[in-house]
Amino acid sequence: MQPISLNFIAVGIFAMTLFALLAPMFNISVVFPAATAFAVMGILTVDTLAWNNRAVTLFLDLFSTPQQRERVLYHEAGHFLSAYFLGIPIQGYSLTAWEAFQQKQPGKGGVQFDTTALEKAGTEPNQFNLMLDRFCTVWCAGMAAEKLYYGNIEGGADDRAQLQAVLNDLGYPQPQRQKKEQWAKLQAKSLLERHQQAYEALVKVMRQRASVETCEQIIQRHSQLHEYEY
Repeated sequence: MQPISLNFIAVGIFAMTLFALLAPMFNISVVFPAATAFAVMGILTVDTLAWNNRAVTLFLDLFSTPQQRERVLYHEAGHFLSAYFLGIPIQGYSLTAWEAFQQKQPGKGGVQFDTTALEKAGTEPNQFNLMLDRFCTVWCAGMAAEKLYYGNIEGGADDRAQLQAVLNDLGYPQPQRQKKEQWAKLQAKSLLERHQQAYEALVKVMRQRASVETCEQIIQRHSQLHEYEY
């Protein structure tokens, strides 16, 4: 069971216990809190096992603050920009759990990439290592964007987990996985700094939920302007 569901269950048990202690003072039957708690735990179990925690994610997303949503926007724009410049096809993006649900994507949202290039490169070591480096950079670009624009990193747990899982499956020991992650963060940071104008323009159009094609055109346009200035 996911930690988020376990947290809800823990809160439910605490509330049930508190209600059971206070119920006699107000002549309320303890059956009600017990039945409610069991119902909630049942729903959370079904949500975790059958729906991959989507119901809880959608519920919690309702309480996201504008500041949190803005941070998600900057995070995902980092993924988008880096994928564009590193030649990884972008299939779509979502910025809220509801948008992700509508697109039949898991979690709170994110940028969807075409990973077939990494899979096809498996037969040639040099090509595979190049594609792996690019994907590692893209996975770390959201965290790099947060660090650049907010000074700290709050998101990226799923990105780190995906990166670490891939490297672990490829036989990288823990120290090398950590070095690879740090290297990828530096590469992503450098890329974002080089294309700051394009990144900031991308944030604006992604905030308006522009199409992938429009976002890519905006990046290209501002990249050309940047080159012209120099």
